[in-house]
Order: sequence, then C-alpha cells, then structure tokens
Amino acid sequence: MSTAVPNTASDPLALAQALIRCASVTPADAGAQDVLAASLEAIGFTVTRLRFGEIENLFARIGTEGPHICFAGHTDVVPKGAANWSSGPFAGEVRDGVLYGRGACDMKGAIAAFVAGAAEHLKGGQPKGSISLLITGDEEGPAVDGTVKVLEWMQANGQVPDFCIVGEPTNPAALGDMIKVGRRGSVNMTLAVQGIQGHVAYPHRVDNPVHRLVRIAAALTAAPIDAGSEFFEPTSIQLTSIDVGNPATNVVPASARLMLNIRFNERHSGAALAAWVRATAERHAERFDLDVSISGESFLTAPGPEIDALVAAIATATGRQPKLDTGGGTSDARFIARYCPVAEFGLVGATMHQVDEQVPVDELRELARIYRAVLDQLLR
Repeated sequence: MSTAVPNTASDPLALAQALIRCASVTPADAGAQDVLAASLEAIGFTVTRLRFGEIENLFARIGTEGPHICFAGHTDVVPKGAANWSSGPFAGEVRDGVLYGRGACDMKGAIAAFVAGAAEHLKGGQPKGSISLLITGDEEGPAVDGTVKVLEWMQANGQVPDFCIVGEPTNPAALGDMIKVGRRGSVNMTLAVQGIQGHVAYPHRVDNPVHRLVRIAAALTAAPIDAGSEFFEPTSIQLTSIDVGNPATNVVPASARLMLNIRFNERHSGAALAAWVRATAERHAERFDLDVSISGESFLTAPGPEIDALVAAIATATGRQPKLDTGGGTSDARFIARYCPVAEFGLVGATMHQVDEQVPVDELRELARIYRAVLDQLLR
C-alpha cells in the first residue's frame, strides 16, 4: 500500500479517496493509518502509532498548550456486503460529483475533512492551543483494543483534551441537521428463571417458570420507566426474546429465559436499572439468574462555549440551525465522555453500512470548512 501524501491542504477529496482505497474491514488496517499518518506529518503533526492486540490506532498532535481540541474517528469499516456495488466498494470513485466507497460517510470522509480543515487553520500560523486526532481501527468491531486503550494511554501521558469532536455521520438528511451532544446508555440483560419440571396434568407437582417469567415481564413493562428529560427521550425497555425451548405440549419446563435491552437517559445508571430488574424478579420468582452487560452509560455535554462554536460554524456554513440531540445508538463518544466534554458531528448518515455508501464531494468540502471554522473560533 502506498503512503503517498494526498494534498489535504486545499481539498479533503484526495485523502478521502486514498483512505477508501484501503480495504480496512475491521479489524484489518490495510494501510489506512499509514496513509493518514503521512498526511498528518506533512502538515506538522507529531504522530504516535499505538497497537493494542491486533488493532492499529493512531494519536497525532500539534501544539503543546491548551485549549486542546481533539478529533476522534475510526479508519475501520464494515464489510462490503453481498450485493453488487455500482463501482468497487474500495475504488473511491467520483461520479457526477459524488464520492462512492465503503467508509465514504462512516467515517473516512469525516477524517479527511478534519485533516483538511486543520490544514487550512494552520495556514494562519501555530494554533493558540493544540489540535489532536484519536483514530482507532476498532470502532466497528468489539471496541476493546481501540479508543478505550488509546484514552488510557492519553491519560497516562498527559494528553487528555479539553473538548473532543467525534466525526460520526450524525445528520439524518442534510449536512447541518444535527449535533449529538449525548447518548443514551445501553444495558443488556438475560434473566433465567428456574422452576420444577413435570407433567402438565399434575400442576401441584410442578413450579412453572414460564408463568413466573410472564409475570416478571408484565411488571417490567407495565408503565414507562420515566418521562424523559430536556435532552433525552424517555428510557425505553424492549424485551428481545422469551425462550423456553420446550417441544413437548404435556411437559412443564424446568426453566425459561428472557432477554431485554434498556436504552436509558441521564436519570439512571446501568447498575441501578439492573438492581430494579433484579428486585422485580425477586417478587415473582424464588430462583433465577440475572446476567447483566452494560454497553455504555448515558452522558450529556451541556451547551457551552465549545457547543456554541460548533453550532455557529454549522449555521454559517449551511444556513441550518442544528438540533442538539441524544438519540440513536452508541458510539465511541461513550468512552470519551469519561475524560472530557464530547460532541458528535459529521456527514449525512443515510447510506452508512449500505451498498453504494456515498457522500457528495461538495458536502465533504463543506464539512472541512465547518471543522476549520470551529478550530478558528476555539483556538484564536
């Protein structure tokens, strides 16, 4: 893989194409971070390569003082899928003003836009503070050896930023629609209720775990958990499976299992919700096991100077007043929020993970101008 340095100082397109042409399907890197490192070094960044397990990560910084503004992103992508693309998924082809390729909007395009925006900002001289990039190859995968490990390294080495922008494709329909200022937490639970197996004709000899599980499920879903808050939707509990695995019509099973997911706002923690589910189960079952996996806690970055600067840059560039939103799934911002305020803003996500993933070249360039304007406001 060539590490020739694309001209990022004037246009993000060349770097976006070079990154797309690296088939970095997670966990493979395929040279993507070599390409990015070369581009960053060419405009003055000091690049530190950080490999954890089989994952390639990158931290780059220019400047040593505060304020320290970081951009976080990922060079890994999801597989191309089974369907045919109109051009190669890793060709980086431009047709009719649109760039096609896996990662075009999620999120190699945003990485290229930030590098181009930073390059333009640096033409004005050394920044007042510092600019850095935290780039992982493990966002689309297990997210174990990527951003989490890099953040630990950053903290140990005095590199924690004052504010971080994550380049996820946050916009539903048009560039400038939405900034993610927080995310709901997510917790998965599996509840296995034990009973006493036996013949259905002799109910006095059995303890039916299905009956107990149904009562638990009814109690958990009987009423909304909360009514939401200023920036968050109401907490949502969704039962995803009730599984008995009993092929016989005349046998009461020995156990029954329920799976659920709760997406929760800032009024709750994963541990508190697990305790609520456990207490509910205890009212209806004497014997059960509860397995809990917290994918991430909720977080919120309240409006302040950094969010205001991002809003102003978007409004100036696009004419749109972005909505401050916390919906959707999870992202690596859930890890970054443990260390500093964080917001997410990138391209339009309509084609992410789809066949013919794409971004209009004009939008790519517009995003670069937005990122530059944010740096201009926060570091001048």
